[in-house]
Amino acid sequence: MNRSSLYKTAFTNPFAIRALLWSKLPLAAFAGLRVRRLDENGAEVTLPAGWKTQNPFGSTYFAAQAMAAEMSTGAPALWFIEQSGANVASLVTGISARFNKKATSKARFVFAGGKEMRAAIDQAVKSGEPVVFTARSIGTQGDGTQIAEFAVEWSFRKRG
Repeated sequence: MNRSSLYKTAFTNPFAIRALLWSKLPLAAFAGLRVRRLDENGAEVTLPAGWKTQNPFGSTYFAAQAMAAEMSTGAPALWFIEQSGANVASLVTGISARFNKKATSKARFVFAGGKEMRAAIDQAVKSGEPVVFTARSIGTQGDGTQIAEFAVEWSFRKRG
C-alpha cells in the first residue's frame, strides 16, 4: 500500500480518523467530526449536533461549522499533496463564511472542487511559485437545507 492510500484510509476509516484527530486535532475529535467521503472530487465531513458543538442559542456554534468546512477542504489537500510525490507546503491564508439558516441538527460539509484543487497543487509543483486556491464547502442539514457556505483560501508552495 502506498502512502497516498494510507492517507485516504486514515481519513476515511472510523477508527483511524479518531486516532488521527485525537493525536493531531483534539478539538475536532472532541466535536465528533468524521470524514465520510474522500475522493478525486473532494470530501464530505459530518458534524454532530449536541452539547459539544452547541452555542448558547441552541444551534451549532459557528466555530464548529468552520472546523468541519476546513476539514472538508484540508483532507483532500493533504491527500492530493501526498499523491503528487512532491514536498509541498500548504497553509490556510483566509476563510470567510455566509450563514444561511440556523444549524440545529447533524450537518454535513461538502467540498466538490477536488479536480481544481489538484490542478492548483500541480501548478505549484511545476512552477515552483505559490498558488492560491479558494475551496468552497457547503454545509447542509439532514433535510437538505443549506446552513452555511465557506470559502477556505489555501496557499500551496513547493518546498526546496
